[in-house]
Amino acid sequence: MSSNEKDDVAAVQRCEQSYNRLRDELSKVIVGQNDVIEQVLIAMFARGHALLEGVPGLAKTLLVSSLACSLHLTFKRIQFTPDLMPSDVTGTEVIQEDLQSRERRYRFLPGPLFANLLLADEINRTPPKTQAAMLEAMQERQVSSGGTMHPLPTPFFVLATQNPLEQEGTYPLPEAQLDRFLLYIKVDYPSGAEEWEVARRVTTGQLGEIEPCMSGDEIIEIQRLVTRVPVSDQVLGYAWALVRASRPGTPEAPDFVNQWVNWGAGPRGVLTLVTAAKARAILYGRYHATVADVQAIAKPALRHRIAGNYAAQANNVNSEKLIELLMQAIPADRKYERPAA
Repeated sequence: MSSNEKDDVAAVQRCEQSYNRLRDELSKVIVGQNDVIEQVLIAMFARGHALLEGVPGLAKTLLVSSLACSLHLTFKRIQFTPDLMPSDVTGTEVIQEDLQSRERRYRFLPGPLFANLLLADEINRTPPKTQAAMLEAMQERQVSSGGTMHPLPTPFFVLATQNPLEQEGTYPLPEAQLDRFLLYIKVDYPSGAEEWEVARRVTTGQLGEIEPCMSGDEIIEIQRLVTRVPVSDQVLGYAWALVRASRPGTPEAPDFVNQWVNWGAGPRGVLTLVTAAKARAILYGRYHATVADVQAIAKPALRHRIAGNYAAQANNVNSEKLIELLMQAIPADRKYERPAA
C-alpha cells in the first residue's frame, strides 16, 4: 500500500468518527430517522443535492436546520410560495449612487441561494420559472446576472422538501428536473417507540443543544476522498446492470420492465449509484465500496429515475416495487466484466 493510500485509509477512519459525532449531535433533537440522516449525509459527501418527501409533521425542516447547526456552514431557508420570483432566490441588480462622484452603477445583491446549506422548503409550491432558476444554479453552481457570473460558495448543498398531500395549486417538478437531485429521500412515519420519545421530549422541553462538529473544509476533504475511493469491476458492473435492466425495449430488460416501465434510468443513474455507494462506504470506515452499498442506496438513487406506466399503476406497482424487482432479477454474485466496444 502506497503512502497516499495509507493517508486515505486514515482519512476514512477520521470520517467515520466525524459521522458518529454528527449523528450523536443530531440525536439530541431528532429521534430516529437514521436512514434519512445517513442518506442526507451521503448526498452531501457525494457533492450532490437531495429531495426529501414526506407528509407534514415528520420533522423534515427540523432535520435540515439541525444539520445546519451541527456544521460550521452558512445556512439559509427559502419558504417557496406561488408568488416567489426567480430574483427572490438568486438575487437582483440594483442601482446605487456613489456619494462622492454621484455616478450611478448597478450592483448585484445576492439572494438566499448564496449559502453553503440551503433549505428549499416546499419546492413544489412555487412556479416552474422560479424552480428552474434554482435548479440551474444547483447544477452550474453559479448565478448569472447582468451578464456577470457569480459563483456560489463552496461547499454548496440544496436540501429541498415537498409533501405528497394537497397537490391542488402546486407545481410538481418534471422528471427531467427531478433527475438533478442526486437522491430522492422518502421520510416515513416514526415507529411507536420513537413517536413516544418525540412527544416526551417536546412536551417536557428536553430537546438538547446542538454543537457544531464539522467544518466546511472537512466536508470538502471528504468529497475529494469519495472520488479517490476505489470501486471494483464487480461493484461497478452491478450498478451498471441495474440501470441497464431498468430500460424497456432493451436486450437487458426483464419481462416486468417491458410490461410496467415507461422509461428507465439514464447514465446519471449509474454515476449516482457508484458515487453514493462510495460515500456510504467511508461513513462506515471502509476504503472500498461493496455491492451491499449499492443495494442500500438503490431506492433513493433510482426512485425518481424510473417511471411506471399505466399498466403498473393499475397493478399498484410503484417505483419502489420496480426497484425491488430489479434487485431480485439482477444477481449480485454474477461476475461482471467491462463489455466489448
